[in-house]
Order: sequence, then C-alpha cells, then structure tokens
Amino acid sequence: MKKQSKAFVLTLASLVLLSMTAMATTGRYDQQIQQTVSHKLHDAKQLQSVNSSVEDGIVILTGTVGLYQEKLDAAKKVKKLANVTGVRNDITVAGETVPDDQLQQKLAKKLAYDRVGYYDNTFNYLALSVKDGVVTLSGDTLWDPPKDSALAIVARTPGVKDVVNDITVLPVSSFDDSIRVRTARAIYRDSVLGRYAIDPVHPIRIVVENGHVTLYGTVESAMDKTIAGIRASSVPGAFSVENKLVVD
Repeated sequence: MKKQSKAFVLTLASLVLLSMTAMATTGRYDQQIQQTVSHKLHDAKQLQSVNSSVEDGIVILTGTVGLYQEKLDAAKKVKKLANVTGVRNDITVAGETVPDDQLQQKLAKKLAYDRVGYYDNTFNYLALSVKDGVVTLSGDTLWDPPKDSALAIVARTPGVKDVVNDITVLPVSSFDDSIRVRTARAIYRDSVLGRYAIDPVHPIRIVVENGHVTLYGTVESAMDKTIAGIRASSVPGAFSVENKLVVD
C-alpha cells in the first residue's frame, strides 16, 4: 500500500512538473509572438484599430473593425503564426448600423440568388433571423460549399455585428440522393408545379435526411401546396413527407 501511495505521489509530481515546464516553454515565446502579431495586424489597413496581447501563447484580440469578415480575417492571420497555441477573438464590429428588418431583407435577397444554377440549389434550405445586428443562419445543405458561401455572404455584409451558424450539413447518402432526384422529378414534371422549376431563385426546396422528406419554400396557392405534398408522398422509398411550404 505504501509503495502504491509513493508511486502515485511521484506520478502526480511528474505531471505537475511537466505542466509547469510546458507553460514556461510556451510563455517564453510571448514577447516574440506579440511583436509578430503587431506587425501582421498593422500591415493590414482594415485592421489598424485592432489591438493584441499574448499570454502563454494565446493571443487576445481586441479593438474594432468595420466588417464582421475583417474580425474573422484578423483571427486567421494570427492562427497561422509560429508558437501561437490559440486565439481569443474579442474584436468588436463597429461598422455602420443597419435596422434589423432592412438587414434581413437585404441578406434574404443575397442568399436567394446565391448558387443559382448549381445542382444542389433545389436541395438546400436556409433560413435567417436578425436581432441587434446578430445574424442567425439555420437550415440544411447538401454539402459544405453552399453553407460556406452563405456564411461568407453574411460576413461581408455591412451592418452584421456577429454570426451564429446553425446550418446542418446533411449526411452523405446515396439512398437519400436517389429520393431527392425522384422527388424533384415528381414535383417539377407535374403540369401545375412545373412553373416553379422556371424560377431558380424560389424553387420548391426538397430536403431529405435518412429517407425523410421535407418541403420548404413559397407557393402561390393552397392547391399548389397540396399537390406538391401528394407528388412527394408518391415517391417510392421515402419514409415520410413533411410539407412546410408557405402559401404567399
């Protein structure tokens, strides 16, 4: 028992010593990191009002920028530097202030026209809300590019103070892919619903996850909504269909 206790004490002491050594090793680069970070930030015109401090290899960024994208860019520049172990981004976006409703309308229009003509356009659904300049993006995308593109659009828009990313990238599934294609054919080949395929900005959006189909978008009448639900429900292999189409 005494041998076990002694071994435990020795192990604990070793861990403490290693931890202290690691902290001391990390901290010794702080001054060098601080100088490099300062040069990097001041070389970029849009980051002139950004300040930094370093503690045990972690860089703390403060100050102001004009766009949310510039806040992200500052952190990216710093993360690439040697001996930097982490970045705490406390930069404030102090650009122009845009009323929430105006900002939401502007972003909704930009996102609607994003990736028009791409294969995945019909199979992605994005929603947004704005509160005090903080934009929350939600929804589902077929893969990363549409999600990344939407986030980039929001980050570069004046008036955006912060971004909450609640977008889900759907799991890769050949089974779901086949349901997507067959559901799109069933809906867009319908004589009543075919006109929605002509409008690339406002298609009936088809989201499929693990065999479950959800329809999003805006249609012109309750009849169109009902027909779309019927057509989607007729697709073999789909486990369920949830019709969330909105009648304008």
